[in-house]
Amino acid sequence: MELVIIQKKIFVVRGQRVMFDFHLAELYGVKTKVLIQAVKRNIRRFPSDFMFQLNREELLILRSQIVTSSWGGSRYLPYAFTEHGITMLSSVLKSDTAIDVNIAIVRAFILLKQYNNDIKLLRKEMHEMEGRFNRKFDNINEIIEYLITKPEPKEEKPKPKKQIGFRIGGNKK
Repeated sequence: MELVIIQKKIFVVRGQRVMFDFHLAELYGVKTKVLIQAVKRNIRRFPSDFMFQLNREELLILRSQIVTSSWGGSRYLPYAFTEHGITMLSSVLKSDTAIDVNIAIVRAFILLKQYNNDIKLLRKEMHEMEGRFNRKFDNINEIIEYLITKPEPKEEKPKPKKQIGFRIGGNKK
């Protein structure tokens, strides 16, 4: 399973990265109703920080973000599963497909975390460079362009140093 396909199905709701029941059902190759029934039979495995149901306002925002014909217009508010909820699904859905999909989803979440860490590191380094060059940069491309095109400082020949002290047994000048 391609991680890019999974990453496109990860959204941020209530400040958490989540996947929706209808996307998960599609990935697992089951109907959404079957997925939700399995979850409800094992509801103790899904506390509110693992899974929650969207409210109407969130649903309207979601519909504006997912502009595909596969939405289908279901009659219930969708469930959102956090990374931990998705991991817990592997204990509820036990098919080989479910196991493979869960592994791929966990890897996608890991890649997103790594990406966010990389972005934070780049931002920090960008701020350090702004201080070093006393210049404001808008993006990493601007920094690269500046470093490529900035004139090299001219190297000055070092001035000969006067010798201090005295010589023993040497010539007097």
